[in-house]
Amino acid sequence: MLLNRIKERGKEFDMSLQDIAEATHISPNTIYSWRVKTPRTDKLKQVAKVLRTTTDYLNGLTDDPTIPNNDNDHVNSNTLTWLDLDMPYGGSVPDELKDYYKALAEQYIKQHPEILKKRDEK
Repeated sequence: MLLNRIKERGKEFDMSLQDIAEATHISPNTIYSWRVKTPRTDKLKQVAKVLRTTTDYLNGLTDDPTIPNNDNDHVNSNTLTWLDLDMPYGGSVPDELKDYYKALAEQYIKQHPEILKKRDEK
């Protein structure tokens, strides 16, 4: 069930298992081995984060793929935390750095408009 859920959820984001493996820095063979092996918790969390879901959903403990809104985790949905950037520091990112990331993202989108096209086709 786990591998099937990963594949299904990946399709929703136009991601193959290879794409998921690259995004999480987990080898594709490791992910395929989860058909018969129990994954390490940290590895499964990485996959869940990339697929914007919970480990409970991937493991078949719930049929709801959405991440519960926990106000204790983030001040609001617009708060960018260090964890969002895969950085081990606590708290939110300073505003001046958020502005830098926003400008960087806007420039990237200008150079790669196909990203928006893919999103709009869904």
